[in-house]
Amino acid sequence: MSQISRLLSIMARLRDPENGCEWDRAQNFKTIAPYTIEEAYEVADAIANDDMSELKEELGDLLLQVVFHSQMANEDGHFQFEDVAKAISDKMEARHPHIFGGESGQMGERRWEELKQRERSDKGARSSMDGVATALPALLRSEKLQKRAARVGFDWHDVKGPTEKFQEELEELKAAETADERLMEAGDLLFVAVNIVRRFGVAPEDALRASNGKFEARVRAMEDLAEGKFNELSLDEKEELWQKVKRAE
Repeated sequence: MSQISRLLSIMARLRDPENGCEWDRAQNFKTIAPYTIEEAYEVADAIANDDMSELKEELGDLLLQVVFHSQMANEDGHFQFEDVAKAISDKMEARHPHIFGGESGQMGERRWEELKQRERSDKGARSSMDGVATALPALLRSEKLQKRAARVGFDWHDVKGPTEKFQEELEELKAAETADERLMEAGDLLFVAVNIVRRFGVAPEDALRASNGKFEARVRAMEDLAEGKFNELSLDEKEELWQKVKRAE
């Protein structure tokens, strides 16, 4: 028995109506979806940590999610794991006609997007915004929506436009009076910030993740320097530690 067949059998056993695991039997697509997303992020963490042992384990956890969803779909008569594998195989061959279809040329981002757009059109897409998953992290989804709009000509010509818009949105956020207004204006401000960052060839999600990591590392270093008394320090004293940590980097 192959390892994938073994895994499929394990999941079928766990979901068995009579002899399966009570927790596994109680799950459905919606309850499992958050775990699927979480496992994808844990794969990304293993890659960031350059930990191949961890990556092997996390990829297995992510594969389990695919098997779990496929088993539930099979139980409802929709599709099974083999259909999932066939669908992605068919898609990859169709998206690489220069490899599998006898076409010439190289696969660049523009050509890749053209092929994906053709697929979306074949599925009945009517808008350039169709197909951008709502479950994506907001920052990443913002970037994807803006790229879609740019491909149909709806974008600023240079960084001056979004930079001026950023200042405008900042003033509107300052002037917001209600919680709902602040929410919307704050979102507009972040949306424009994504546009600015994107124009410098930087992925906003990657940029913010890097800043998060830098901030976390600096605060941890500050706490170490404070030797357990960080909470007792004044803001000025904490700023001194911040500058000290920066200089040591």
